Amino acid sequence: MVWGVLEEMRIRSLGVIDDAVVELSPGFTAVTGETGAGKTMVVTSLGLLLGGRADPALVRIGAASAVVEGRISVPAGAPAAVRAEEAGAELEDGVLLVSRTVSAEGRSRAHLGGRSVPVGLLAELADELVAVHGQTDQQGLLKPARQRGALDRYAGEAVSVPLAAYAEAYRRLRAVTGELDEITTRARERAQEADLLRFGLGEIEAVSPRAGEDAELAAEAERLGHAEALASAAALAHAALAGVPEDPESVDATTLVAGAGRALEAVRSHDPALAALADRMGEISILLGDVATELAGYADNLDADPLRLAAVEERRAALTQLTRKYGRDGEGMVAVLAWAEESAGRLGELDGDDDRIEELTAERDRLRDDLSVLAQRLTDARTEAADRFADAVTAELASLAMPHARVSFDIRQTEDPEGVEVGGRRVAYSPSGADEVELLLAPHPGAPPRPIAKGASGGELSRVMLAVEVVFAGVDPVPTYLFDEVDAGVGGKAAVEIGRRLAKLARTAQVVVVTHLPQVAAFADRQLLVEKTNDGSVTRSGVTVLEGEERVRELSRMLAGQEDSETARAHAEELLATARADG
Repeated sequence: MVWGVLEEMRIRSLGVIDDAVVELSPGFTAVTGETGAGKTMVVTSLGLLLGGRADPALVRIGAASAVVEGRISVPAGAPAAVRAEEAGAELEDGVLLVSRTVSAEGRSRAHLGGRSVPVGLLAELADELVAVHGQTDQQGLLKPARQRGALDRYAGEAVSVPLAAYAEAYRRLRAVTGELDEITTRARERAQEADLLRFGLGEIEAVSPRAGEDAELAAEAERLGHAEALASAAALAHAALAGVPEDPESVDATTLVAGAGRALEAVRSHDPALAALADRMGEISILLGDVATELAGYADNLDADPLRLAAVEERRAALTQLTRKYGRDGEGMVAVLAWAEESAGRLGELDGDDDRIEELTAERDRLRDDLSVLAQRLTDARTEAADRFADAVTAELASLAMPHARVSFDIRQTEDPEGVEVGGRRVAYSPSGADEVELLLAPHPGAPPRPIAKGASGGELSRVMLAVEVVFAGVDPVPTYLFDEVDAGVGGKAAVEIGRRLAKLARTAQVVVVTHLPQVAAFADRQLLVEKTNDGSVTRSGVTVLEGEERVRELSRMLAGQEDSETARAHAEELLATARADG
């Protein structure tokens, strides 16, 4: 399934390009033109469009900013469409609009589906949409880590399934090892923390405070400290209400209210209003009697014991000391008891260090054993896939005028006494397993296999990279492939075979190639010519689609440097005929 096709790009104020539109074919598009005409700006533009680094030096001299806009058809449900919609982008009839602006000052902005997005999101989409092979990207694939990733992609589930399990076990082992190291290296600090907690909990246990006790004791201390004044006030109030038995002439409130009530009772039948007042007077009389009784009891029960007051103040001092050490201002015993609860839990953790160390050590050893098994599975799966992958790439190289070249993989491990056991040895390991993977090339019989970075010339390296992509296309297709002079250093029959292989790749994906070889351009479904105007810029009319006679003329120029050479024209027509016959 093709997950996206780049339909069109508009480039403004980028390098030598003033304002140009690049219309691309769903199949194979070749971009040609004179050296320095700006062909590579097509690659640069797509790189910007898909999250590449923004270099302000790319902005055309005199312009405030460079702008690249693109139209990408992305079917609904494709990973790129789902990710774009999650970011708030809108797709119109399955078309995603992408733009990137780079200012002369170096600021960069990105828009996706009409919405401003981080540039990093464009880079995420690039992983789903485009495989770029320029000179720098090609160098990136020479790195062993990238080669291991390529082999893993080719192997598919045979590697991805154990690799996922391995990665999870690796992550857990790192966490367990970190916790174990933290416990053992900080044993002294943790012991000191435990001693402090025990001391604090011991102090609190010795006092045994209750929630709210401090408030209760404060109220009791206030009462005991003013016992005499309270007793005197209660006695005076009781005398005023109930009288003094020793003084028959004293006047009290109870007697007066009772007299008022009897006076009203005698005439209440004559007026309802007065009857209501008589009822209220009766209530007052009852209330006064109750208060007088309680005052008498209060005075009798009032504790004026100075020993009790001393005990209360002593208890309050003990509680205040706890609050200062373990509580918070204004929260009293609630905060102290909360600290005690939290500290008891923490002390349980610290006291359980020995048990925890034993548990973690057992888990660490088990995880190491699991990693050993999974690392061996990864090595076996990679070795099996490497043989198939190397055979497939070697077969492709035979069709690319390298009939005697052999590609192979060197899969090895580095010994490490602290590593995992693979094949009976302790070896170093990483989040991707224990394998170091390197792609080797023997360009001709008798030549020892060497890393492709050292064993291949520029032209051979280009063909190896193309062969790798052709093999990948069968198992892990990418919607769009972009090759920047993948045919560098190649000519003759090898160039024809590169064109043929690019055309084969274009049967299942979109292929865009910046090339200077007519043998390659002839196989394209669409050929674009990049031309400068007299003032040295590429304008809207500077990127044209070549058809018929125009295409023959451009191929003739590429062949012989002369558009009107009869020999070159005949050769160009022969190339086009060969390409059509292959198609």
